[in-house]
Amino acid sequence: MQKIIECVPNFSEGNDLLVIKQITDQIESVEGVRLLNVDPGKATNRTVVTFVGSPEAVIEAAFLAIKKAGELIDMSKHTGEHPRMGATDVCPLIPIANITMEETAEYARRLAERVGKELTLPVYLYEAAQPDKLRSNLSVIRAGEYEGFFKKITLPEWKPDYGPAIFDARRGATVIGARDFLIAYNINLNTTSTRRANAIAFDVREAGRVKMENGKKVLDKDGKPVSVPGTLKSVKAIGWFIEEYGIAQISMNLTNINVTPVHIAFDEVCRKAEARGIRVTGSELVGLVPLQSLLEAGRYFLKKQKRSTGVSEKELVRIAVKSMGLDELSPFKPEERVIEYLLQDKADSKLVNMSLTAFADETASESPAPGGGSIAAYVGALGAALATMVANLSSHKKGWDERWEEFSNWAEKGEQYKAKLVGLVDADTRAFNRIMQAFGLPKSTDAEKAARHAAIQEATRYAIEIPFQVMQTAYESMEVIKAMAETGNPNSVSDAGVGALCARASVMGAFMNVRINASGYDDKGFVADIIDRGRKIENNTIALENDILKVVNEKIGC
Repeated sequence: MQKIIECVPNFSEGNDLLVIKQITDQIESVEGVRLLNVDPGKATNRTVVTFVGSPEAVIEAAFLAIKKAGELIDMSKHTGEHPRMGATDVCPLIPIANITMEETAEYARRLAERVGKELTLPVYLYEAAQPDKLRSNLSVIRAGEYEGFFKKITLPEWKPDYGPAIFDARRGATVIGARDFLIAYNINLNTTSTRRANAIAFDVREAGRVKMENGKKVLDKDGKPVSVPGTLKSVKAIGWFIEEYGIAQISMNLTNINVTPVHIAFDEVCRKAEARGIRVTGSELVGLVPLQSLLEAGRYFLKKQKRSTGVSEKELVRIAVKSMGLDELSPFKPEERVIEYLLQDKADSKLVNMSLTAFADETASESPAPGGGSIAAYVGALGAALATMVANLSSHKKGWDERWEEFSNWAEKGEQYKAKLVGLVDADTRAFNRIMQAFGLPKSTDAEKAARHAAIQEATRYAIEIPFQVMQTAYESMEVIKAMAETGNPNSVSDAGVGALCARASVMGAFMNVRINASGYDDKGFVADIIDRGRKIENNTIALENDILKVVNEKIGC
């Protein structure tokens, strides 16, 4: 559950690729950051850079990039079509995964404070990071642009949030903030008519269309045109014709996917198009997308079919792609389009990406890892998978149609337990490797010995905590196993029984790893506590397994 934020700084240089490369080199120098896109524009003389990573790593990379841009770009000589006020004109942070907007805004404020203090650069906050909503809009802050800021910055109401109230002729000023993720999304129509595509766009976009009566615009008491709002909030849209594909599209910007997610936008356009005699044939995402957007879409379309949503992440993504026709115009490769997948380190999931035969062969080899801890995690994952299978079979069982949602909810729970345990397979081997690396540290001097011992202790604690997580998760998964033994498809009751056996083996096997690793840990208070908690989990697991097997054997009957 790694926290991930995106940063999309805009630098006032779009022609000198050497300058741009020096800036992006700073970004790539930070561990934990992935540079995703560099988009220079000659006419705008501006480059938009996109990178993602953990919050701490992202704000470090952003700081280094802002610093380097200030060293290389001379705003007194800058011209371009796009509004701008500084070498780093704007630097938004965007929450992507497992982090709130409030947390992201706090990181933006931390970055802004550091830039203002260490680089003595005027910095303004915007959007979610700006507490004063009278100056939170980027266009309002940037009004007057670079040329107008020499005077603007001296006005009391335009004192920077951080840094000096003196405009820097070379570097200008910068705006740092936090905003929602924006998705550029196009929906394909079976028409070539831009006018009809625009009509659908006006139906759905938040701004809607101007109200007309008898061919004339309706005006309010101040003489301004009255608007009829569209049906989708936080959506901008127009219709256009794409000659390359020979079709018209609705081109949309989804400015807040928490308000209007992709799948809702798609379905609403389908409804409005159908009302005008037009069919939606597919859609395309422009750029990158958060994984959660596709997972939510997959669940949404399965629920519309009254099908279980307790399926794998891969299947949810596949359902989303097929339901919205994201592969109609070109192949949609999730590994290249989903932000979280681009961030994945393949080494972190080496074992679970093996074939069953390769995994068994690797376990049987003379290498000490993977060992019992990884096997315990995998056995637990199989137990949770069996329970999930029973839930899915029950959800789709003929004659049980009215119970599909009940079993879908159980399947979702089982899938979550399974996914966590699968992740712990490689985590256990990483824990072992960390201990080995710590033992390999130098120990010639007293300082080296102390550092080595501290590293060994830190790695040992990690190696205790990972199998303990396996224990907890495998035990918790028995909730689903028990429910499926008692209420699931009776034809699959033996599968629930095997799931219970797997869960018990997982808990007891993982506890052996907890205990053997705990023997080398110095903090005896921690050791005593975790052994006591582990013993209770083990005893509860054995008791619960007995209850489940009793139900299973009674239903089997022979």
